[in-house]
Amino acid sequence: MTGRKQPAAETIVRARGLLPSLSPAEQRVARVVIDEAATAAGLTITDLAERAGSSETTVIRFCRAMGFAGYSQLRLTLAAEAGRTVSDEEPVGSDISESDDLAQVVKKIAFADARAVEETASQIDIAVLEQVVDLVAGARRVDIYGVGASAFVATDFQQKLYRIGRIAYAWSDTHLALTSAALLDEGDVAFGISHTGTTSDTIDAFAEAGRRGARTVALTNFPKSPITRVADLVLTTAARETTFRSGAMASRLAQLTVIDCVFVGVAQRTYAETRTALDVTYAAVRGRRIGAERSRG
Repeated sequence: MTGRKQPAAETIVRARGLLPSLSPAEQRVARVVIDEAATAAGLTITDLAERAGSSETTVIRFCRAMGFAGYSQLRLTLAAEAGRTVSDEEPVGSDISESDDLAQVVKKIAFADARAVEETASQIDIAVLEQVVDLVAGARRVDIYGVGASAFVATDFQQKLYRIGRIAYAWSDTHLALTSAALLDEGDVAFGISHTGTTSDTIDAFAEAGRRGARTVALTNFPKSPITRVADLVLTTAARETTFRSGAMASRLAQLTVIDCVFVGVAQRTYAETRTALDVTYAAVRGRRIGAERSRG
């Protein structure tokens, strides 16, 4: 991976995603790159090391962790990114302060949510996404694991798949999740959703599914988090953490963006079957809407 040219739009997103897996010294370098990207692009390696309270060796280690051959490649990419985004820069940012009025809160939440979706879409690995779509489309069943806010995303994914005739289950209770995982085999897919990638409830069931022979797909914001160590394939989001956990709202939207991409990909692969399933299920619930004509027997 070292030396691969990184698309400019991915640089800050990737640095943010790698933060938990970096050493404290490397994190200080990453913070300068994330918070002062345009400034960092104009710094020498010595200047960046001093600004981060670190060393030139640490800067090089950070560059390699990012997938760059060296500091010059990182610097050029940051400069390109700064030039591309300067006209779109948001003056108020997305972090919410105690003094913000409701109008500012609305604006900042909308900004954080929109940015999470945009940055998530820009960094999706299409090759990995295609593999995930193939797995889900060909699976005997898909078991989806997620707790807390991720449980809502898991349920959304399960409902979407079930609507088009795919056998899918969503589990948020740890005991039920472990029970389901123990019954999976090589024809099945386990899908683990965790923003931090550190939720033991999700990881334990996910790992059990893998031990039973199921193919495992992780969806997380951090590409080197613990859940990725027990995953066959990893899809990532790009949501930022902000005050009052508005980042939690953005993380759900980012996760739902990836889920929609997987779902639509599966629907495309099984187009005729999907159309039939959508028509039949729509007809089944149509009469439950107020004002709709309902057949009476």
